[in-house]
Amino acid sequence: MLQATRTGPAWTATAQIAVLYAGSTLLTPLYQLYREEFGFSQLTLTLIYSAYVLGNLTALLPLGRLSDQLGRRAVNLAAVVIAAGATALFLLASSPGWLFAGRIVSGLAIGLGATATTAWLAELVPDKQRATLFASAGNFAGLALGALPAGLLAAYLPWPLRLSYALYLLGLCATGLAVARAPETVPRPVRSFQRLSLRPRLGVPRQLLGRFLAPAAIGFATFAVIGYYAALIPSLMAHALRQPSPAAGGGVVALLAVLGAAAGLVWRELPSRTAMLAGGLLLLPGIVLLPCAEWLHSMALLLCGTAITGPATMLSYRGSLQVINEMAPRERRGEITASYILCMYAGNSLPIIGIGVLTLVASSLIADVTFAVVIAGCALLALLIGARRLPR
Repeated sequence: MLQATRTGPAWTATAQIAVLYAGSTLLTPLYQLYREEFGFSQLTLTLIYSAYVLGNLTALLPLGRLSDQLGRRAVNLAAVVIAAGATALFLLASSPGWLFAGRIVSGLAIGLGATATTAWLAELVPDKQRATLFASAGNFAGLALGALPAGLLAAYLPWPLRLSYALYLLGLCATGLAVARAPETVPRPVRSFQRLSLRPRLGVPRQLLGRFLAPAAIGFATFAVIGYYAALIPSLMAHALRQPSPAAGGGVVALLAVLGAAAGLVWRELPSRTAMLAGGLLLLPGIVLLPCAEWLHSMALLLCGTAITGPATMLSYRGSLQVINEMAPRERRGEITASYILCMYAGNSLPIIGIGVLTLVASSLIADVTFAVVIAGCALLALLIGARRLPR
């Protein structure tokens, strides 16, 4: 009966994850329009995208334990308010500086909300595998819900750099109302600022380090690929494939996310180790097809790579996160999970900045080939370690 009464709140938490992550890809189909409007370079584009991780790290390090102390509902409501502030910055943007600020604040909102909501789902849904599925499905659904509507609105309606943010603010208001009515699961939330602890807790016990390396490396590689799609796919399509429409760029990113969410549902019963290794293996051809599509100017190859990469990213993300949850002792689960998430954030930003830096001295094709080689090598190394170190 307890699980049945919490089904509604679990869907509310999942919807909040989706809405928050939708905010992270609203910009994806608009980056090319911003480049034309403000006249910045590919390096600046990658830095704007990666500024998001500064907000993520703020949420993870000093604020990562906030929902354990103040309660899940209060912190999730704060995340919605912060997301609305980030959206207002994008709505008013008149120079690249506004985009940098908006991405940092957006990263703070999503990092804070995702951390609190993931813990909330773990308490609302007793089954770990089902809770992980809720969280990962909400994540991928949100990526699609941000990219595709923003691309369509920018391509076919007026105010391409304003309209999607105005509509997104309405979605945030509805989300905030739903979260405010959901039950609190922290039994005795802290009511005094003096009792709050903001000291970061990161670390992996020495005896678990060998088993931690594989999911951490898979998480790094997976989010590097997701970051490439979210930041650079519209640029690749505009310059190499002659597909400059924001709707086309948003559509490809949405396709990646939709196929990932579908794979999570179809293969939800796969054990964590199997899902992680299968996802890592599928990442390899998906990564290789990205520079091939650019080199051969082939939309068909890009779509083929996306069809492989979508399920691959979901399986590797869900599997590696579940491996971490299963290996971590209860008393240290928070800091081990935070260490894993830190690897994900690094993958989501550092390789993308690397591509931007390389484009200063080489062509975009060489930069993308270098990215593919490095990330494929990381995924392959993770597969070898995982196959040997992780118990069946």
